[in-house]
Amino acid sequence: MTTSPPSLEDAHLATRSVTRLSVAVAVVLIVLKAFALGASGSVSILASLADSVLDLIASLAVFFAVRWAAAPPDADHRHGRGKGEALATLVQAGLVFASAVFIGWEAIQRIFEPRPVTGGYWAVGVVVISIAVTAWLVWMQTQALKRSGSLAVAGDRAHYAADLASNVVVLVGVASGALLQAPGLDAAAGLVVAVWLFWGATGVLRSASDQLLDRAAPDADRVAITTAVLKDPRIAGLHRLRARMNGPVIHVEMHVDLEPTLTLDVAHAIVEEAETRIRATYPHADIMIHADPRGRADPRETAPTADGPAPVERLETTATPAAGPWS
Repeated sequence: MTTSPPSLEDAHLATRSVTRLSVAVAVVLIVLKAFALGASGSVSILASLADSVLDLIASLAVFFAVRWAAAPPDADHRHGRGKGEALATLVQAGLVFASAVFIGWEAIQRIFEPRPVTGGYWAVGVVVISIAVTAWLVWMQTQALKRSGSLAVAGDRAHYAADLASNVVVLVGVASGALLQAPGLDAAAGLVVAVWLFWGATGVLRSASDQLLDRAAPDADRVAITTAVLKDPRIAGLHRLRARMNGPVIHVEMHVDLEPTLTLDVAHAIVEEAETRIRATYPHADIMIHADPRGRADPRETAPTADGPAPVERLETTATPAAGPWS
């Protein structure tokens, strides 16, 4: 039995719930790591604490951004506010870049001027707890992302997934510095965290920029949309397909070729059915389909299919056009 896709309201509810959880987890991790830093003086813990502080700021930005972005369209935002999520993701990326620079600088200083790591057992215990809590949060964010497709949640999850890996590196660094009496390894671990964060921020920045600059939806989405529309043999072809993301909503525009003898009612029904087929895969889609009389369209843009570009007009049809003049 197939399950129906979640509604947009369900998606917004999932996003709001997981952003609250993200803020709470960031606060807990800050308290734990501040305690561990005071006990150990580890640069790895310092790196992880600085990252958690920025996590809190980023999570707060996402917390408010997803609520603003979920507001319905109004007179000033007729296409909705979905790009508010992309703006919050840019804030995340900037904070992560700043964190990477700070941690990298501190780690390099400690490599040349090593300092002993004390209270190692406390620090190790805190890092283990942090790994467990972060892994649980990433899992919860993954479930919310499946329901919402939120760019902001995706960015937050990428950030915490990087934290999860960096905490493992921190664990190695703290254990090396405290238990093996090798503080240089602790500093090196902090440098690895900085590089990891910088790399992760680059991916987050790219995703947010693509949406803010209205980058076209991936070819796979365009192919899926094209395939759904052309399942109806009464649609001879499509052209001028444009698809872009606006938060969790995909905006789709296209022209379809119909027999010029169809009545307006029949043409409208065909277009409505095409929109329904698209929403079966993209339940949050905002769709605009323009009907062109077959053979009279301007073929300046074609849509890709699984086998390459689709013809502007599909000449072979199996359905008999409905009787009646085009009025």
